[in-house]
Amino acid sequence: MHTSCSVIAVTVAVMIGGIQGARAGRVAVPAVWQRAPQHIVLGRATLAPFAYTVFCLRHAAECRPRRSFRGGPVRLTEERWVDLQEINRAVNLAIVPVRNELGVAGEEWVINPDRGDCNDYAVSKRHELLQRGWPARVLLLSEVVLNSGEHHLVLLVRTRSGDLVLDNLTPQIKSWSRVPYRWVRLQLPGDSRLWATVVQERV
Repeated sequence: MHTSCSVIAVTVAVMIGGIQGARAGRVAVPAVWQRAPQHIVLGRATLAPFAYTVFCLRHAAECRPRRSFRGGPVRLTEERWVDLQEINRAVNLAIVPVRNELGVAGEEWVINPDRGDCNDYAVSKRHELLQRGWPARVLLLSEVVLNSGEHHLVLLVRTRSGDLVLDNLTPQIKSWSRVPYRWVRLQLPGDSRLWATVVQERV
């Protein structure tokens, strides 16, 4: 995969609208999420991006299978929602966006660089959430295509309230079906070394 990421300067703001009224540690799901298909549907197995394979050789701990006593999406508690907001904001602000002009030859996925493209934002967010104890099965690197035709990498987070997208092109955390992208492939929840295609279902 050649991910030619768009570079857009974003002003990152904390997204709270309608979320603060939580009870018993749960986060109220916005109505717009409730009307959308909550979880992405995986298709057939497919090859991982070559740059991801190289990334795993350099950062084996990021890609190793992690055993878990529980499976499936996590409950979106207030604490976890704060984690998502903090990490999304911090990484978007920390990395200066730079377009990869060298194509496949210049594609390298780096954790927390000073300057980078969408790949670096996505792997950095995943890394930081893993450091906070999030299970790898719900942190899925995902390849999408923008309206411009450019390939782009985002982090999909699987929660019981729906699959959410952490993206360097917007400060908002959105439902997967509410981003204007064509979904191509993403990591398998059961084994982050493997990838699958996506069945397109949106409203």
